[in-house]
Amino acid sequence: MADKKVSLPAKLINGGVAGLVGVTCVFPIDLAKTRLQNQQSARVYSGMLDCLTKTIKMEGYFGMYRGAAVNLTLVTPEKAIKLAANDVFRQKLSKDGKLPLWGEILAGCGAGTCQVVVTTPMEMLKIQLQDAGRLAAQRTVTASAAGPTPSLVASQSAQPSTNAPPRTSATRITLELLKTRGLRGLYKGAGATLMRDVPFSMIYFPLFANLNAVGRTEDCHSNPQERAPFLQSFVAGCTAGSVAAVAVTPLDVIKTRLQTLQKGEGEDSYRGIIDCAQRILKREGPAAFLKGATCRALVIAPLFGIAQGVYFLGIGEHVLGLLG
Repeated sequence: MADKKVSLPAKLINGGVAGLVGVTCVFPIDLAKTRLQNQQSARVYSGMLDCLTKTIKMEGYFGMYRGAAVNLTLVTPEKAIKLAANDVFRQKLSKDGKLPLWGEILAGCGAGTCQVVVTTPMEMLKIQLQDAGRLAAQRTVTASAAGPTPSLVASQSAQPSTNAPPRTSATRITLELLKTRGLRGLYKGAGATLMRDVPFSMIYFPLFANLNAVGRTEDCHSNPQERAPFLQSFVAGCTAGSVAAVAVTPLDVIKTRLQTLQKGEGEDSYRGIIDCAQRILKREGPAAFLKGATCRALVIAPLFGIAQGVYFLGIGEHVLGLLG
C-alpha cells in the first residue's frame, strides 16, 4: 500500500493528545510510585492507597497532582516523538510491507532512544516536585516520633500548620539547576533514563503490534492503524504497557533514585548507576528493585491504552483534514 505513508504531523498530534489525556487520568498513581520508590529507611507510606490517602490529608486533593504541570507541558512532545519515531522506523525497516521481529525490536529501540531528549528533563523536574511531600511527611514523622511506630495521622492533628510541603516550582528548579550545574543538571540520570526507556520500547512496541494483529488474517503489520478496531488497540496497549512497565521497574527505581536531588534523613546518595544498584541491593535487598511495580503497571497500562486508542482513531488526521 504505497499510497498509505505515515503522516508525521498527524502522528505528532495523535501522540500529543494521547499523552495529555493519559497523564491527566493516571498522574496521582505516578506520584505514589515516585514516593514509594524513594522510600528507604523511614517508611512513611505502606503502599499506594496509603500514600494517596496521606497525600490528600496533608496536601489536599491537588497535592496528588504536584508536578503534573511539567508532565502536561512536556508529555506532548515526549509521546509524540515516541509514537511517531516508532512508526517511521517501522516503515524504514519494512521489506515489501512486512516487518520481522528483529525489525520491530530495533524500531522500538530507536523510538526509546529518541524520546530520552525530552523524557530526562521532564522526569527530573517532575520527581523533585512529586517527592517534596514525602520529604515533608518524613520530617513530620521524625520530629513527632513518640513511640516505636509513629503515626503520621496523629502528627497531622498535632501540627496542622507545618505539614504542608514547601512550595516550589519547576521554573525555580530549572533556573537553579542551570545556574549551578548548567544544562547537564537537567540531564542528570540520562543514562539511567536511556537504560529504562530503550528496553521498555523494545518490549512494548513489538508486543503491542502482535497483540494488535491477533485474530486478523490480513497483513496488518505494515499499516495496523487502519485495520485495528478501537477496543483491540486499547486492550493491546494496556496489556503491552503493563508487561513492559513491570519488566523495567528495577531500572525505573534506579533512575528515580539518581534523579532525586533532595534526600531524607539517613537516605543514600549515589555516584552512578552501578553504585546505586549496589547500595540498594546491600541496604534494602532485592525486593527494593520492585518498589512501585504495581503503581507503574497501573500508570502505564491505561496511559498506553489511551494513547493507542487515540492514536488509531486518527484524531490527528481529522484535525489536519479540517485545517487543510
